[in-house]
Amino acid sequence: GVVAFGGGSALDAGKVVAFMSGQTRPLWDFEDIGDWWTRAEPLGIAPVVAVPTTAGTGSEVGRAGVILNEETHQKKIIFHPQMMPRVVILDAELTVGLPRAVTAATGIDAFVHCFEAFCAPGFHPLADGVALEGMRLIHRYLPRACANGKDIEARAQMLAAASMGATAFQKGLGGVHAIAHPVGSWFNTHHGLTNAVLLPYVMAHNRNAIAGKVDVIGRVLDLPVGGYEGLLAWVLEMRRDLGIPHALSAIGVSADKAEIIGREAAIDPSAGGNPTPVDAAALERIFRAAVAGNLDAVVSAA
Repeated sequence: GVVAFGGGSALDAGKVVAFMSGQTRPLWDFEDIGDWWTRAEPLGIAPVVAVPTTAGTGSEVGRAGVILNEETHQKKIIFHPQMMPRVVILDAELTVGLPRAVTAATGIDAFVHCFEAFCAPGFHPLADGVALEGMRLIHRYLPRACANGKDIEARAQMLAAASMGATAFQKGLGGVHAIAHPVGSWFNTHHGLTNAVLLPYVMAHNRNAIAGKVDVIGRVLDLPVGGYEGLLAWVLEMRRDLGIPHALSAIGVSADKAEIIGREAAIDPSAGGNPTPVDAAALERIFRAAVAGNLDAVVSAA
């Protein structure tokens, strides 16, 4: 078996090592497309014990691993039901030393998982309930974990919320992840930080489609102002307080590959869960606005 220990990328790598240990076909033959997972030899999949040291991706409760194809600069999702770890150890002591910046970026990644899952179209009340509670925990405990890395209660609650986010997004993700995946591939940015920067821009694009959803989120978080404006104001304030930049350009991302980013975001599996249908042109516009840090440039979808 494999003991996968570390952040989301380490867990994904460990899970894929365990998966590929008994396979004869190339890794890319098992991309999450249709029933490609049935190509695998189930008896060749080694069991995994997952021990996360960040509270973000929730990879410890996932059935897939995200792997970068360095030749094509595309992140591919390798999937099989038996990639789900057999045992998960959520030990808050192991996250105490996580730097504040990484705590913030991974924590907002977990929030985005919950938020996009809750806003994804379709009927999945179990995922919606898990996503709402995950957002409530993050709203309450992420600032505490960032303010005092030794706050063991906050660290434990964030580990729970991260696992909840990855459980909830079985319902779907959305435009934040669709754009973040190619941005990470081409610019080598931190996934959670990329999501954190992108979140308000995708929210602005989806504004008309998520009105009812954000009303519920605002009530669950007990925000002082309700509706879309209240949630957006809190997201922007939270990012400022945690040191998250407002523009992708602040983390080394330029607009020179905007057309490529839009095109690859449109074929990313996450795009299918966006509350409004998005094509390459729409995703490119959102990306360009995020690079420039111009939230007003995002046009709400009909």
